[in-house]
Amino acid sequence: MNIALIVAVLIFCAMFLLVVSEKFEKQHVTLACGALMLIVVLGIIMRDMNAIIDVLNFKSILQGGFWIGEAPDSLGIDWATIIFLGGMMIMVEGMSEAGFFRWLCLRLAKAVNYRTIPIFIVFMLLAAVLSMFIDSITVIMFLAAVTVELSKILKFNPIPCILSEIFCANLGGSITMCGDPPNIIIGSKLHYSFSDFLLNTGLIAAICLVFVIIYFYFIYRNELRNSGKQVDASSIPDPSEAIKNKKDFLANAVIFALAIVLLTTNIMTHMSVAFIGAVIGLITCLVNFKKIGTILKRVDYKLLLFFVGLFIVVAGLEHTGAINEIVELIVQVSGGNIKMMVAIVIWVSAVASAFIDNIPFAATMVPIIKTLAAGDPAVQATLAWTLSIGTDVGGAATPIGASANVVGTAVANRNGYPIGWGKYCKGAVPATIMVVTISMIIIFIRYC
Repeated sequence: MNIALIVAVLIFCAMFLLVVSEKFEKQHVTLACGALMLIVVLGIIMRDMNAIIDVLNFKSILQGGFWIGEAPDSLGIDWATIIFLGGMMIMVEGMSEAGFFRWLCLRLAKAVNYRTIPIFIVFMLLAAVLSMFIDSITVIMFLAAVTVELSKILKFNPIPCILSEIFCANLGGSITMCGDPPNIIIGSKLHYSFSDFLLNTGLIAAICLVFVIIYFYFIYRNELRNSGKQVDASSIPDPSEAIKNKKDFLANAVIFALAIVLLTTNIMTHMSVAFIGAVIGLITCLVNFKKIGTILKRVDYKLLLFFVGLFIVVAGLEHTGAINEIVELIVQVSGGNIKMMVAIVIWVSAVASAFIDNIPFAATMVPIIKTLAAGDPAVQATLAWTLSIGTDVGGAATPIGASANVVGTAVANRNGYPIGWGKYCKGAVPATIMVVTISMIIIFIRYC
């Protein structure tokens, strides 16, 4: 094993440990580790300036396929993912500023006459559906807040609702390419479209969602029935109160619809995710010009910088040959059997994502499954869908497995409803095991 490979692995492990420890802001960790990878590993040890240029990957932005068509493979920063994610963040902040999410939650609650059990089921479905198109962090932030607001009026315990919403948001995020950051990485790096995810992970997640709703209904139904009671509807905020400006509301709703249309038709239009993200972000800024300062301030730039540093570290691993070492280990354990590979990828992904950030894990696994496929498109697709389900669902198992979990439990804690590890895992861990098992069986039947 050469020195460059050893140092690269040490930098990677240090990055993971520091991100998990949460003692430093994660974007600072990945950027610092990325700088070490560029300077120490590629610059000082390997003395490969071409590798550094490839990792920074600025040239890809100038290529035609980056915007329209199929972007070429690269071993560096995936600027398409960065631009797409940034554009979608701007769109979401525009919708948030217009009151879209709060209006939608209150509207659905009113539609079921503010009955506790129907609200519980509808909000689970809403969490899954919204997370197909919008970052699950944003979904849970608003959904949990509205759940707490309704619980205080209707006198029911919001904890079962919030826990169920968190799990469904993570599961819903696996349905589409833009539903969860790991999927954006998988789709962008392996050239899968919105429709590819919808027809593959979407079907798996839809089947699992039925079981999940039934599961959470049976474990929480008595608690919700005993704690909820009807009140005078006049004491409940009307959905129209959430709309700050009707013109802005309609404009941002149209932008959201446009984003869905562009994503679902990109196979025919050949628009790249980078182009779609840039267009949607630009239109949102133009439509919300008077509030552009507020919207841009709310964009999570820290997450974008986190991605940049992460891509550099993973690219460094690829250049030193560390990825090939991991691939050889998996091949030895699985004996080259596709079913064994699927089992290893889905369970390792699920368990790892329950305790560490699923974004860097997915970024690390993408080149691994690409090498494991050995140029076979069918095998690569099978492992890609497996990785998506494993990372997205596994992240729902613990309070720290995904950012949406942290946000949801934080909203509950701030409002006087503390959710500890025991309470969280009691419901989420069995659900995770159930979904991963069902998903693995479906993948075996459909692809193997």
